Order: sequence, then structure tokens, then C-alpha cells
Amino acid sequence: MAKFIVIEGTDGSGKATQTAMICKLLEEKGLPYKKLTFPRYDNPSSTLLKMYLGGEFGSDPNAVNPYAASTFFTVDRYASFKTEWKDFYEAGGIVIADRYTTSNAVHQASKLEGEARDAYLQWLFDFEYNLMGLPAPDKVIFLDMPSELTFKLIQKRQGDTGDIHEQDHAYLEKCRANALDVCEKFGWTHIYCGENGEVKSIEQIHREIMAEIGEVLGLE
Repeated sequence: MAKFIVIEGTDGSGKATQTAMICKLLEEKGLPYKKLTFPRYDNPSSTLLKMYLGGEFGSDPNAVNPYAASTFFTVDRYASFKTEWKDFYEAGGIVIADRYTTSNAVHQASKLEGEARDAYLQWLFDFEYNLMGLPAPDKVIFLDMPSELTFKLIQKRQGDTGDIHEQDHAYLEKCRANALDVCEKFGWTHIYCGENGEVKSIEQIHREIMAEIGEVLGLE
């Protein structure tokens, strides 16, 4: 039976690092897997989302409504599924993704409030998982990095000014608040990445993740 795990989180929470550590463990155990990373910036299907994140549609994230922005990312995921991992997944493979549809729920839903936000979230998951036919994950791990630590981590990226999301601190704070609510609403596994005003060690976060997904992946 196929297993699909998504590592989601706020900016700077270590999604790529933790995804790589999970994949390394699967490799050591001799378990075949597919590692996905979204967005796929080097692929033609990411053209519109790169224009959006690059500020070509406006430097304010709110210049593009969440429905329009979401479709840019959906197209990239759809192209990936159809060309890279559909057969492997449907044959019962293990898929580990660094970001997925869940990122739209974190970022784009934060542009809305109340009933409009709820309607968007309902549309998002129906659009991708039902209408577009993309697989829904079996488990979503949400890595929660406090906003003040996120800003410090972004600033340490030498020569990286960040995209329009990363440059807007108020937007990132709103995304985190929204994400915590979405996490609870949809039953994502919440892992807090800070401790006493500092970032937890990579190893500690990894242990907490594996405690949640080890059994799902057959590693226990």
C-alpha cells in the first residue's frame, strides 16, 4: 500500500533538511521511495509561480488573490505527478514531499478571513485532490518555527533577499497564525521547532518527526 508523507512548515523551519533525513533513513533500511520538492523552480511548469514569487504581478503577496495564486502552484504539482511519480505511487511506493498542496493552505488562506477563508480551504483540497486527481497525503507533519526565529534564519541567508513572501514580515506572521489554525482544523501533526527562544537541534526535531511517522512507514 502506498504511503505519502508531507513535510510542511513555516519558512525557515527546516523542511528540506528533515525531508532529506527521512529519505536517508529509508535508504539505509532498503526501502524504495520518491522524494519530492515543491515548487520545482527548474521546471517549465513553475513559470507562473516564479513570476508571482518574483513580484512580477505585484510586490505585495495580496496583489494576487489566493485562488489565482494557488493555481500557479497546482499546475506544477500536477505536471510532477503525471511525469515523475504517478506510476510509482500507484504501485504502492513511499513518497516523501517537501511542501505540497498544504503550502497553499498555509500561505494563500492567510489572505482571507472567516467564511471566505473556510470556503477557500474547502475549494483548495477539492480542486487538487478530487478535480485535478492529485493524491491526498496520508500524514502531514507541520514544522512550526516561531516568526521571530524565522526572521533571524532568513537574515542569515547571505545574498538571499528572499521572495515576496519572505520579505514581508507581517505576511509571514499572518501565515503562521493561519497555519496553526489549519493544522488543528485538518489534523496535521504539529511539531514546535523552538525552545527557550532558540531553534531546537536538527536531531531533536528529526526524532520527534520519526516518532510520528515511523510506524506509518514501517520503520518500527
